[in-house]
Amino acid sequence: MLRNHVIVGGSFALLASMPFGPRICFDTPDRSGGGGKSAAELAAEVKRDFETKHDAVKEIAEKALAEAAKGTPLATTAKELADQAITGMNEAKARLDEMEQKLARGGGDADVPRTAGERFVEDEQFKAFAGQTRPRGRVLVEVKDITSLTTDAAGSAGALIQSDRRGLQVELPQRRLTVRSLLLPGETASSSIEYEQEKLFTNNAAPVAEGALKPQSELQFEDKIANVRTIAHWMRTSVQILADAPGLRSIIDQRLRYGLALAEESQLLNGSGTGQNLTGLVTSATAYSAPGGLVAVSQVDIIRLMILQAALAEYPPNGIVMNPIDWASIEMLKDGDGRYLIGNPQGTLSPTLWSLPVVPTQAMGVDKALVGAFNLAAQIFDRQDATVDVSTEDQDNFVKNKVTIRAEERIALAIYRPQAIVYGDLGRVA
Repeated sequence: MLRNHVIVGGSFALLASMPFGPRICFDTPDRSGGGGKSAAELAAEVKRDFETKHDAVKEIAEKALAEAAKGTPLATTAKELADQAITGMNEAKARLDEMEQKLARGGGDADVPRTAGERFVEDEQFKAFAGQTRPRGRVLVEVKDITSLTTDAAGSAGALIQSDRRGLQVELPQRRLTVRSLLLPGETASSSIEYEQEKLFTNNAAPVAEGALKPQSELQFEDKIANVRTIAHWMRTSVQILADAPGLRSIIDQRLRYGLALAEESQLLNGSGTGQNLTGLVTSATAYSAPGGLVAVSQVDIIRLMILQAALAEYPPNGIVMNPIDWASIEMLKDGDGRYLIGNPQGTLSPTLWSLPVVPTQAMGVDKALVGAFNLAAQIFDRQDATVDVSTEDQDNFVKNKVTIRAEERIALAIYRPQAIVYGDLGRVA
């Protein structure tokens, strides 16, 4: 009598008492015609059958040779047995060859289609997971045949998923970011930078007679703190499209990191210093004031006087930052004969003005300019380089098969000498 056993769909099942209710374990149905044996087991069985019949033919042949050596003719019955043995051996050899060829082509069990459920329960990871007394955690088994929507709806893959797609061969348009390269680089492992900002230098050095009182000079500093600020953003996409369209992964990564650099450049120049903003170069710079009573009549003149103002503060400038529109306006200046004063349509040299490199960037406002010794004026500190993280931990992500991709960096900007940078209007726009 069978106890705690049932028959399900022609297969034998064991009904075992478990702490959380009964567990039903199904035998795998036989689809191969081999009594539930795998292709490798069937091949081994055929090989053994062939070897057995081969040995039988060999034994008959040896007896026939022994009788022939004695001059005894082979009986008709013996001949028939030999023919039958040879035929059986040849049949076994044909079956063996067929089986070996099938295995070599990747046949056998792989030729029998299996459902996703069968592939899941037969996976070794799942077997190990389910074999635990109290399974906890999660097991991931790849069983899906990937199909992705290719509609034009927002959030869909569109035409990105194609056979062996190579992705974008040309990079997406990006602004050239150069302000960081003007600054002194640095690194920190802290959340803030404490430094001394040079406030005033009074130089009273002078020739002194023997025994006379020496003059005193003044150098004043002001305590400053540059807090490390985080620049970050994120986007959400489907898990499937990240796996199905490799090109999309690089686009997302590229756009996320580029977005950080774009925001960084804006902060380095224009950060207000309030809230979570950096204190930028423009915010800290010395206001432009024409020195020596000189009068500027053009944008080029104003730039020259900005250079002079910084140089008179003993900080020889090393660069000029302006908007590309203003730089184009300067390059297009012509004399009375229509000849370009600055620009050269056929030239290939890097943009320079008054022997200093010009850094055009849209982060700078129109009709504005920043001139200075940037390497002496400020230093950027990297607390955390730009990183990209991927997570599915959010509950909404889990139930909707989404993934969140986040990019962030942490930086601080210390302004050592505001006198080394000069900021002002170019006077082109009324």
